Amino acid sequence: MKYVGAHVSTAGGVENAPLNAQKIGASAFALFTKNQRQWKAKPLTARNIDLFKQNYAAAGFAPEHILPHDSYLINLGHPEAAGLEKSREAFLDEMQRCAQLELKYLNFHPGSHLKKIAPDDCLARIAESINLALDQTSGVTAVIENTAGQGTNMGFRFEQLAAMIDGVDDKSRVGVCLDTCHTYSAGYDIKTSAGFDAVINEFDKVVGLQYLRAMHLNDSKKDHGSRVDRHHSLGKGTLGLEPFKFIMNDPRFDDIPLIMETPDDSLWAEEIKLLYSFVGK
Repeated sequence: MKYVGAHVSTAGGVENAPLNAQKIGASAFALFTKNQRQWKAKPLTARNIDLFKQNYAAAGFAPEHILPHDSYLINLGHPEAAGLEKSREAFLDEMQRCAQLELKYLNFHPGSHLKKIAPDDCLARIAESINLALDQTSGVTAVIENTAGQGTNMGFRFEQLAAMIDGVDDKSRVGVCLDTCHTYSAGYDIKTSAGFDAVINEFDKVVGLQYLRAMHLNDSKKDHGSRVDRHHSLGKGTLGLEPFKFIMNDPRFDDIPLIMETPDDSLWAEEIKLLYSFVGK
């Protein structure tokens, strides 16, 4: 079964996210557990936590179909000691928030070398950062999102994802979220049925499908191989609708959160219906 949703607002408190997801007909959702553009935030209150759990249960969501995303400020491969320490502290706080909410995943962008250290050293630093967070938490899986490879961002090649996972000690608590826009922009051609299948088979060979924990369903404003991260509404970008038809009919993507981060939230309910309409066609 497919579980589809969007990255919804938490305005007024994290407890409102399940309600916002329910309004658009979602069966999965993503959220920020704190302001994604600030380093520090007030701790979650007991009321926030209790209402969140009550609301997602009442709306019929399961924890394994909820995909929190960490702050955009965090760089787990930061080349400088101060920036690395600040990022690691913030990432640990994000993992702890997920644990408080009794959620299973934390989705994150791996990090950037900023042209100050070698890419391989950056990958090793990211793995070390993940290990430190996993050692201090329990129950939450660190879910690495593949990137478009913009700037000095790591994680745009499957080999880089594999290298990060290889450096993680507890492989039962590390996974991957594949973003369709990022995958296409990074140079993997998923527009045709044959191309899509070849890319997923390559992911399985290099990384392993057992590590796939989630997907982001986004069309792309930029062309194949552009290395530019610009999301578009489904069917309005350079990807078109075909890749999303493949996903909705492929059992390899059953029972994981399939999350849209498309730019026009007024279309989310319509896009969710569209995706479900592809099933069996």
